[in-house]
Amino acid sequence: MAKIGVCLSGCGVNDGAEIHESVITALALDRAGAEILYTAPDVEQTKVVNHLTGDEMNESRNVLVESARIARGEITDIAKLTSDDMDALLFPGGFGAALNLCDFALKGAECDIHPEVNRIIQEMLAENKPLGFICIAPALFARAVKNADKTVRITIGNDQATADQIEKLGSQHKICAVDDFIVDEENKIVSPPAYMLAGNISEAASGIEKLVHKIMEWV
Repeated sequence: MAKIGVCLSGCGVNDGAEIHESVITALALDRAGAEILYTAPDVEQTKVVNHLTGDEMNESRNVLVESARIARGEITDIAKLTSDDMDALLFPGGFGAALNLCDFALKGAECDIHPEVNRIIQEMLAENKPLGFICIAPALFARAVKNADKTVRITIGNDQATADQIEKLGSQHKICAVDDFIVDEENKIVSPPAYMLAGNISEAASGIEKLVHKIMEWV
C-alpha cells in the first residue's frame, strides 16, 4: 500500500489549511487505496483569523495542534519525518500554506520557507518522489526550488500578480483551468488551481482528484 504524506498548515482557509481541499485530498487518497500520513510543522501560526467575521484575532494558535483537527489527531511533527517515511507528499492550499509553511503571502518572491518543510521537499526531490501542490501551495514549492538547478512547471490558475511572483522565484507558471492540473513529468510535480479559481467544492474537487490519480500512477 502506498503511503502518501499530506502536509497541513493549520485549520481554516484564512490562516491555515483549506479544509475542503484537505478533506477532498484525503477522500481521494483513501478511495485510491493509499495510506495517509498527516504532518505539519510544530510552530505558531503567523496570525489567527475569525472565520465568521474575517477579522484578525489577538491570540496565538499552533499549526500542528490546529492541523490535528483535520487529521482527527493522527498527525506527526514534520521534523520527525523523512522522505523514507512516504512515497509521495501533497500540500493542500489555504493561506496557511503561504503564511505558516512559508511567508509568500506577506513577502511574495522575497519570502522565506520553514526549514523543516524545505528539508523534506528537498529530500523528496533528491529521490525523485512525487510531490503535489494545491491552490496557493505551488508558491511554497517555487520558494523551495529557488536556488535549485532546475526549472519546474506549476500553476496557481490564472492570477497574474501571483504568477509573476512565482516566476520571479525561477519557476515556470502555466495558466490552468479550474478542472485541470499541470504536470511536470520530469520532476514528478502536480498542481491544480482548486480554490484559487473554484467557485464551489465540486470545482475544487475536479482538479484535486486528477492530482491524486496522477500521483498514484507514479507510486
